[in-house]
Amino acid sequence: MASEDIAQLADALAKTHVEDGELSFKDQGLKLDSELVREIEQCQCLRALCLEGNTVGVDAARAIAKALESKDLLQRCCWSDMFTGRLRSEIPTALRFLGGAIMTAGARLTELDLSDNAFGPDGVKGIEQLLKSPSCHTLRVLKLNNCGMGVGGGKILAEALIECHSQSSALGAPLKLRVFVAGRNRLENEGACALAKAFQLMGSLEEVHVPQNGINYVGVMALASAMRHNPELRALNFNDNTFTKKGTLAMAQALRHLRSVQVVNFGDCLVRSEGAIALAAVLREGLPVLRELNLSFGEITEAAALVVAQAVTEKPHIERVDLNGNCLGEEGCEALREVMESVDKADILASLSDDEGEPDEEEEEEEEDDDDDDEVDDEEDASDDCNEDEKDDVKENGIIGKEDSPEKPQSPAEILSFLSCPSEEKLLQLGEMRTKLQQQVDASDPLKAADTLLKTASLYSEEQETKTAVLETIDAMLKKLLSASVLQSYCFLSTLLVMMGLLKVLHITATSGLTLKATKSLWKLMNCSMISNLNYLDIFT
Repeated sequence: MASEDIAQLADALAKTHVEDGELSFKDQGLKLDSELVREIEQCQCLRALCLEGNTVGVDAARAIAKALESKDLLQRCCWSDMFTGRLRSEIPTALRFLGGAIMTAGARLTELDLSDNAFGPDGVKGIEQLLKSPSCHTLRVLKLNNCGMGVGGGKILAEALIECHSQSSALGAPLKLRVFVAGRNRLENEGACALAKAFQLMGSLEEVHVPQNGINYVGVMALASAMRHNPELRALNFNDNTFTKKGTLAMAQALRHLRSVQVVNFGDCLVRSEGAIALAAVLREGLPVLRELNLSFGEITEAAALVVAQAVTEKPHIERVDLNGNCLGEEGCEALREVMESVDKADILASLSDDEGEPDEEEEEEEEDDDDDDEVDDEEDASDDCNEDEKDDVKENGIIGKEDSPEKPQSPAEILSFLSCPSEEKLLQLGEMRTKLQQQVDASDPLKAADTLLKTASLYSEEQETKTAVLETIDAMLKKLLSASVLQSYCFLSTLLVMMGLLKVLHITATSGLTLKATKSLWKLMNCSMISNLNYLDIFT
């Protein structure tokens, strides 16, 4: 070894941090060789080894592994970003050496951090045996952020965790992983569905961080189902995946079952307005210790954002709300600030500097069409990506794919004519066919349901025949819509009041631009037995 290399190594070793059994070479940028072995060998009671920010080749890994074979007290391996400049083909071999040494020593790991090592699926194979071994039966923290695992790596990882749980359970001490970090790995739907099975099996997770993984509706729903079986969850980070409506509804259903969640990060997940309202429903009835909520860049409009804000302000522990990058417009941003200021919580609202402005009607229609197209494509692949239990869970929660939905009977031409251009004359001409109008409403599609209801309600007049026809039809529609699940009923009612402009009135000011016709329709609706008896407006006041 050249004298300058020896001097560099000596200087690095002088900076080595040793305390309470932790040996750290963090961020020293070394191209380490077997000289490192002496430091490891001399560290008695080694409990943590940090090699982050260096570059370990195969020879160095072999030498380090030899030293680790006697370190049976090792618990924490902080090995992120330790293969800088190395060939990808070297990494699996190096990892096998290191993992094999840990198993030989009989160490019991509590933390394994291999983040920022671009090792791909082959790298996961390099730690596969370690993950399955008794050395990982005690694993509590697993960090594999930005490793390029891909779908294949995700599946290998899931199988290893399932095997580890099975073997540890047989010994009476099942694997209880608490923290899982795997952002920026392109897990996609198949990888997410595979990992969901492992998560559901363990049921011990407290933090799940899987941002930027190319996961859409199918994978999100599989993960949502798994999250329901992890009651101690405290943090969920799914940032920069694609929920769309059905994915968000599935996640909202999961959150209803979780009482310990403190951080929800669904930023840049395309939750859209319907999804935001569904999450607001969960905020109303659950998530008692929530501290942070991120719904940024989700194509959420002003009215839906206000529903979320009103729900969030009732959370006693809330510290930060991020609704930046949505479609509020200048007036919407100001209205949102006013809501937060009215309860002395303006300081918890994140910047709104990247707001996209109010969408026009054409953009909203295009977004809805894109949402439906995405979900149809996802559903076509669902049978390959998700198991039967997950499909059953979809049906149980009222989130049913189009292939599972019962076929609706064809609507008579008179019904379609009325819906396309409603009038008192057409409503009366329907006669007994008016009862079929309730077939046109479905709580799983709150926008269409609310629109149909309002079109009918707008025909109200004091002329007795018309009055009776409108109220009977409205009652029949509401009876069907409000017999759905609590979440779907809430979403429908919220959407209804948003479309009428009433939510803005209740939350901010009496001058919201609510039209005279909408106001009259509201008070006439209040006369309907379903509304007046159940006082659903109490939800919003």
